[in-house]
Amino acid sequence: MPGKKKPGPSVKDDKVYEAIRDQGGSKEKAARIANASAARSPSSVGKKGGTSGSYEDWKVDDLRKRAKELGLSGYSGKNKSELVSMLRNR
Repeated sequence: MPGKKKPGPSVKDDKVYEAIRDQGGSKEKAARIANASAARSPSSVGKKGGTSGSYEDWKVDDLRKRAKELGLSGYSGKNKSELVSMLRNR
């Protein structure tokens, strides 16, 4: 890893950490996934997470609240499909 700073000693799997960072993941996310994959098989790590409903199932008011939570702007005049697109492509 020339030119790259090694993660701290709390990171259990440096290769996974660096792969996630190279893909644009945050330091926290990379460390969390690297440590989880070191504790169990890497293929089981992706299966662990919960499920989230599709934005199409949300009400417009809820989509606007989510846009506000994410710090997006220009959402107040958008219809449902525009809001969904905005949230997915942020």
